[in-house]
Amino acid sequence: MIDLSARIRPFDLRPKIRRFWELSAAKIRAVERDFDVARGAPVFTIDGRYTTRGWTEWTQGFQFGSALLQFDGTGDDAFLDLGRRKTIEQMAPHVTHAGVHDHGFNNVSTFGTLLRLLEDGRFEAGEWERRYYEMALKSSGAIQALRWTATGPDDGYIYSFNGPHSLFADTMRTLRVLALAHQLGHVLAGENDERISLLGRAIRHARTTARYAVFYGDGRDGYDVRGRVAHESIFNVNDGTYRCAGTQQGYSPFSTWTRGLAWVLLGFTELAEFIEATEDELAEHGGRGTIKSLLLAAAAAAADFYIDHTPVCGVPYWDTGAPGLHLMGDYLDRPADPYNPHEPVDSSAAAIAAQGLLRLGRLLGNADGRQYEQAGLHVLDTLLSPPYLSDDERHHGLLLHAVYHWPNRWDHVPEGHEVACGESTMWGDYHVREAVLYVQRLIRGERYLTFFLGPYRN
Repeated sequence: MIDLSARIRPFDLRPKIRRFWELSAAKIRAVERDFDVARGAPVFTIDGRYTTRGWTEWTQGFQFGSALLQFDGTGDDAFLDLGRRKTIEQMAPHVTHAGVHDHGFNNVSTFGTLLRLLEDGRFEAGEWERRYYEMALKSSGAIQALRWTATGPDDGYIYSFNGPHSLFADTMRTLRVLALAHQLGHVLAGENDERISLLGRAIRHARTTARYAVFYGDGRDGYDVRGRVAHESIFNVNDGTYRCAGTQQGYSPFSTWTRGLAWVLLGFTELAEFIEATEDELAEHGGRGTIKSLLLAAAAAAADFYIDHTPVCGVPYWDTGAPGLHLMGDYLDRPADPYNPHEPVDSSAAAIAAQGLLRLGRLLGNADGRQYEQAGLHVLDTLLSPPYLSDDERHHGLLLHAVYHWPNRWDHVPEGHEVACGESTMWGDYHVREAVLYVQRLIRGERYLTFFLGPYRN
């Protein structure tokens, strides 16, 4: 269980944040200098060098989005120029990629960030450029929403790259592209000119995920522990019936892959922030209060599970049911050990969860919220310190001890070790930058960081 006995204020992280941006700048420059994008998108490091890993192209937005976050956090125009140029030159294929459920990762991290920075007056651009960003986001949101499996007249989900039968927990954070496209006034035009609400599809997907992927301890099966998250939910596409839990990257359908849990925690919370802020009439989608209650119930369950099933330092092992954990004794009562011989930790899950905890805490604003915010600050404090923050100039990665797909053994096991350790992932590096930027804005009293446009005060 995460140790929350010592109180941390956002301000307390300021020295670590200054050092963080210095290290981050060097890593971005190193990847830009040494990685050949003609080989594909950088995914994870092997011996400290970013390399590709063919599955789907879902990480390039994190590469160029990291440069934009660096500019946002430091004001260094060189990183704005890099992220802006690379987005325009190389991200268009991701906008029209019909085969993935990852649009909110690739395109909101790039086109969405650029539009937000424009709205904030952080740089100037011609009208064509603004319209290009808007069109990219509108198209991306519609194409993401087109991957739709109906489970009833008013329910369904955005299906994963596995096919129409498969709902992934990861997709909760990609919903932000639907919300942003909706905010820009876009709809999905279907058969017979049907105008399909992108916000409606986002809410329906969230409702399906909350119902089937998140557990609430109400006895739905023998492993129903409140806050446990199934990576994959399987449906019969002939009639929309839910069949069973599944997984792609976790240990089993009845354990919790911690990065999937983190995606759920952050995704539900960000969508709740959007629902709180939008001026739209939401009655046709269930009503603002009902929608928000559903989103927060799922987020809180995931947050509580994360706090209770993570070591005291706030960094989890890759799956809470990983088979080697029983060999480690009381592993939750001491800091995670990334060099242990039994199971890898996943710092990328921690980086994602930290932001989810912080946002959920602010959104709730009550005693539970203060606990969540403290948990998020403790996690981030750990990630901004050794052995997780990389200060090795030879290493491309920023956040160490992240894993991608341990069941497939894609992750690098260094010589002399028995499990993956010491490496980085593009999403881990991106999300720790995003979490740091979020906290830095709180410290400075700047506009609350959101994926959507316009002011938001909580």
